[in-house]
Amino acid sequence: MTTQYWLVKSEPEAYSWSDLVRDGRTDWTGVRNYQARNHLKAMRPGDRVFFYASVTTKAVLGLAEVSRASFPDTTADEEGWVAVELQPVSALPKPVTLEAIKAEPALKDTALLRQSRLSVMPLTAAEFKKISRLGGL
Repeated sequence: MTTQYWLVKSEPEAYSWSDLVRDGRTDWTGVRNYQARNHLKAMRPGDRVFFYASVTTKAVLGLAEVSRASFPDTTADEEGWVAVELQPVSALPKPVTLEAIKAEPALKDTALLRQSRLSVMPLTAAEFKKISRLGGL
């Protein structure tokens, strides 16, 4: 199966990159957007995931990996919502800011710019490689 690429967003005050590194893995819960839920359902173990700190930081800070495919989200009041388990892989040597992403022509169509409020989004292999290079990976 081909590796897929994703970007997840979190407010640092709610759950930060350093929290994920400290915890060693986490259930990515609390997603209540139908499109984002469908993306969670499509994630598979081994898929690569950029961790984007939103609101204050506005930068991709780290690379994580899906360690468990979707399962029921225990924080949901209704059935049908799912979570995945993520584990950290590595911090980016250089955070990739939103400004850097906006300035890169190859990333002009990325979901981060087109659907800025979406918390879980797919990336193409080319977008993933470009952000990796910008981040020093």
